[in-house]
Amino acid sequence: MKSLLSIFSVVMVLCGLTSNGQNIWSLQTCIDYALENNIQIKQQGINTNYYENQLKQAKSERLPNLNAQIGNDYNFGRSLTYYNTYENVNSATVSGGLGTDFTIFNGLTIKNQIERQELDLQATLMDLNKAKDDVMLYIVQAYMEILFAEELVLVSEAQLEVTQQQISRAEQLVEAGSLAKGSLLEIQAQLAREELTLVNDENAVKLAYLNLYQLLELPISESFQIEKPILPEVKANLSISNSIDVYNNALTVRPEIQAAMLRVKSAEKQLDIAKGYRWPTLSLNANYYNLYNNQYKYINSDNTIPVDEQLKNNSRASVALGLRIPIFNRSQVKTSIANSELQISNTQYELQTISNTLRKEIEQAFANAVASLNKYVSTEKAVESMSEAFRYIEEKFNVGMVNSVDYNIQKNQLTLAQSQLLQAKYEFIFRTKILDFYNGVPIEL
Repeated sequence: MKSLLSIFSVVMVLCGLTSNGQNIWSLQTCIDYALENNIQIKQQGINTNYYENQLKQAKSERLPNLNAQIGNDYNFGRSLTYYNTYENVNSATVSGGLGTDFTIFNGLTIKNQIERQELDLQATLMDLNKAKDDVMLYIVQAYMEILFAEELVLVSEAQLEVTQQQISRAEQLVEAGSLAKGSLLEIQAQLAREELTLVNDENAVKLAYLNLYQLLELPISESFQIEKPILPEVKANLSISNSIDVYNNALTVRPEIQAAMLRVKSAEKQLDIAKGYRWPTLSLNANYYNLYNNQYKYINSDNTIPVDEQLKNNSRASVALGLRIPIFNRSQVKTSIANSELQISNTQYELQTISNTLRKEIEQAFANAVASLNKYVSTEKAVESMSEAFRYIEEKFNVGMVNSVDYNIQKNQLTLAQSQLLQAKYEFIFRTKILDFYNGVPIEL
């Protein structure tokens, strides 16, 4: 029974692996999933919700407040009577009221606070877009690392197949006495090295997938295979967007620049708020009050005054205008204005720092794209010449004119050049995609 259960478990695992292997995700699918599930993006979304609440609260400051109060007092000994005299009697009083305050004018601080919160919210939304952009770049890079690793596996498999075919020829030549057995042993050793290389390349594919799964916050048990897109052809005459043009355009479209600019404006609004406290504050408040006492009685009578009559007689209301004129507040307003001016300077420096960082990133991406293109062109020529040289030396080896050492050296050089060509190809595509991304062009493969 245990054996049957073990076999059933293995079959179920294999079925799960097969179904997972048939699950194909495109680059856009990976990006969409990451944008929906990435923890950093979710945290930034929470931060955005916080600033939305701050804006709602700032707008609510324009409204009057309304508060109610109620009290239940127990008095022992001498107490004030209904006729404003004192008497030794125990009593209970229930009182209550409503009060409201409304700011009519306070130096436009409420208006400026609302505008500042709107700017902060917009800056936070730009931060959210920046977080999404960062995740998208990470996903694209991880996706292309998988494509590169899988192509290296194909190169290793092709080279391994060539070596296996060469071993078959060498065995025939050794049997015929045309080739020394030492050459066959050398090629067999080369086969073992290439098998190890293939294993390492296959492990690199698995690690690249693992990196992508982790970026997606996806458990490895929910693995998938990526879709292999048709990549753009790399040619020597390809044009690359000028770094200066990309930078000038990025200043108008990149969210980190927009966020920094919005924070400069927010700091300027904070200065307006600080200056607003120099102005007088005009406010309106209104109050209503009433009470009932269980010992309030008629004159020369032991009859308690009814509740409705007491509430009618004790009811009172008031309306007042208040003007608060700041004269001296221990330099608080002056200090607040000075600090706000410093904050403006600080946000301006932050904007300049972010702009400089963006310029450096674009210049580096441009330099890397040019270097990878030049590397691809030169490596492509090297692969062509080495392929021809290998074909020539393979023909000579098959007739015993070249030993196995020279044959393996030429073959290894060709494999290395092919790997370098693939690396230059994917690096160039990724760098140009980064330039397009800074230029406001969505990344697509």
